[in-house]
Amino acid sequence: MRQSLICPMAVIHSGESRPMNSPFIIVELQQGTRKWLEWRHKGIGASDASTVMGENRFNSAAQLLQEKRGPARDSFQNEAMAMGTRLEPEARKRYIAKTGRDVRPACVQSTRYDWLRASLDGFAANHDAVVEIKCGDSVYRRVSQSRSIPDYYYGQTQHILAVTGLDSLDFWCYWPGHPELLLPVERDDAYIERLLNRELEFWNRVQRNA
Repeated sequence: MRQSLICPMAVIHSGESRPMNSPFIIVELQQGTRKWLEWRHKGIGASDASTVMGENRFNSAAQLLQEKRGPARDSFQNEAMAMGTRLEPEARKRYIAKTGRDVRPACVQSTRYDWLRASLDGFAANHDAVVEIKCGDSVYRRVSQSRSIPDYYYGQTQHILAVTGLDSLDFWCYWPGHPELLLPVERDDAYIERLLNRELEFWNRVQRNA
């Protein structure tokens, strides 16, 4: 995987750092905390991308708009989502063992659009590799059968590539007792252009009622 600009880290101010000339900053937050929820609420994250694009069968752009205009709330998790959260650390360890890439969770924010954000499941220290982890029986079976990522995750992966500036990411699918699945996802600049236009329009609508 390649990033256009990879430079030494330079501290900007408390809680944020970035490689010089990087398209993003690192925001020092622990995912799952109240501060992280508030930061996530004040922008568009990778998990929002498919909703903004109208590709999420579980949520609509209108519903997301209402959520963003209101106060930050704890994220809803059903049992399958909670299981995925519990399995993620083990899945990440197995990804590291499989690929040799030492990745860790990270929060990144675009230097061009401060509302453009992503909570990464795994990001390499030199920022040249990122992994999106999925843990669950349903997604595992679907990926195992199709050998491709589900359509409703495509926007999420391209949003991550838009923020990080990378050319590709790894989609890592884990379910206990089964072989791990690793699928490279290439950057799709045409899709990213459409995505950013839609996200910018969406965020302007959020701000008009802020």
